[in-house]
Amino acid sequence: MIDSQPTQDDKTLAILTHLSGIFFSIVVPLIVWLTAKDTKPWLSEQSKEALNFQITVLIGYLISSALMIVLVGFFTFLIVWALSIIFSIVAAVRVSQGDNYRYPLTIRLIK
Repeated sequence: MIDSQPTQDDKTLAILTHLSGIFFSIVVPLIVWLTAKDTKPWLSEQSKEALNFQITVLIGYLISSALMIVLVGFFTFLIVWALSIIFSIVAAVRVSQGDNYRYPLTIRLIK
């Protein structure tokens, strides 16, 4: 658990970081995490969480693409896409309130 209180700027950047994954995959969460990891603990934690989630989503898309050969991949691709949007919006709402958010169903590769 992160002890420091986030500033309004940190909250705004965290919201944008979580929502950016819908359109830009891992790019924005990675940039924010790399710039905030040594100076802003709360923002670093949230951007790392968004990065891990977007890596998990990317893996889901790759597996779904491979499964499209047997047609089930089209269904799993839609599920991954929908969960990505839903969880990103929920995360943005939670961090706007200053809460720490942890995505469910996430492989946490970046520690």
